[in-house]
Amino acid sequence: MNEKKDNIPAIRHEIDSIDNQILELLKKRLSCAKQVGLLKNEGNRAKWDPLREREIYDRLLKENNDVFPTDALKSIFHEIITTCRLSQKKAEVAFLGPEATFSHLAGVKYFGHSAEYKAADTIDDVFAEVEKGRTSYGIVPVENSIEGAVFSTLDCFMNYKVQICGEVRLEISHNLVCRSGDIQDIQTVASHAQPLAQCREWLRRHLPSVPTLPVFSTGAAAQMAANNPNIGAIASSLAIKTYELQVVVKGIEDYRGNTTRFLVIGKKSPDPSGRDRTSLLIGLMDRPGALNEILTVLSEEDINLAKIESRPIKGKQWKYLFFLDMMGHIRDDKIDRGCQRLKQLCSYFEWLGSYPQADSSTDS
Repeated sequence: MNEKKDNIPAIRHEIDSIDNQILELLKKRLSCAKQVGLLKNEGNRAKWDPLREREIYDRLLKENNDVFPTDALKSIFHEIITTCRLSQKKAEVAFLGPEATFSHLAGVKYFGHSAEYKAADTIDDVFAEVEKGRTSYGIVPVENSIEGAVFSTLDCFMNYKVQICGEVRLEISHNLVCRSGDIQDIQTVASHAQPLAQCREWLRRHLPSVPTLPVFSTGAAAQMAANNPNIGAIASSLAIKTYELQVVVKGIEDYRGNTTRFLVIGKKSPDPSGRDRTSLLIGLMDRPGALNEILTVLSEEDINLAKIESRPIKGKQWKYLFFLDMMGHIRDDKIDRGCQRLKQLCSYFEWLGSYPQADSSTDS
């Protein structure tokens, strides 16, 4: 036993040596990334190459051979890769604020901690920041696995000229928080409408006489709870640290597996990654069978339709636009052919972007 204890300083010394080597290699990798950025500037090439990044992850996972925990390995290299990429050009990201909303968490998950984040008051404001060039990117929720589509986001695609650059899925766990951590102090529960809906049954069973207050974001609810000892908030884990709140109950969502899909919007969609999704906004001709014609084209071109959602056109009664998500990139032959055919059949056609699919295995 004493012999083993005597070995601890030697092992710790070896760990310190390894850490120093890792640090030196990280600095060297950052330097290489900056050199690549300069060469891309000279050739006027895009800063982000999603295919290259996917190849890096695939190679590392193969080399790892399941020795280092897979999810941890992906998380570590995601932060390294995004930090090195952002050294070429710092990303400014607008999100539905204030700080510590799930949109903020999704942004950090996608861009890492090295990006600059700018809180916006509404989803419309996120779109406006990107369209007007005040930020490079925005991140917005588009659908939830339980509550369905986020209609305010879909409607914004009708009003703003932006493109979808990426997506990220975030597993949502709702925490009931307040200043004291005592459920007896809570006289009102505040949160965004969707979290309130996702925790409806829990609230009915455990706080039946406590009213709920919908606000525009979970971060705003957390701010309110921080300023008022009688307000509880349904908020993210990041909000607990940001606003110095206490957890009353963890995981109060009614259904497990609650996941929200977020879209990254910008000015230009990336090149193909080999595993992409394409989003369209279309209007149908005013004739019988118009929707069936669209679906027939997709079937004939062997295109996998992942999502279709209709939204009313403001100011035009009983007129709708449809959001379509297809598996593949606009540069893929069958997607290109299918889109050319759809243009001939649709009264309105807009390509919203082609972008890498979220890696569901890392979204936890």
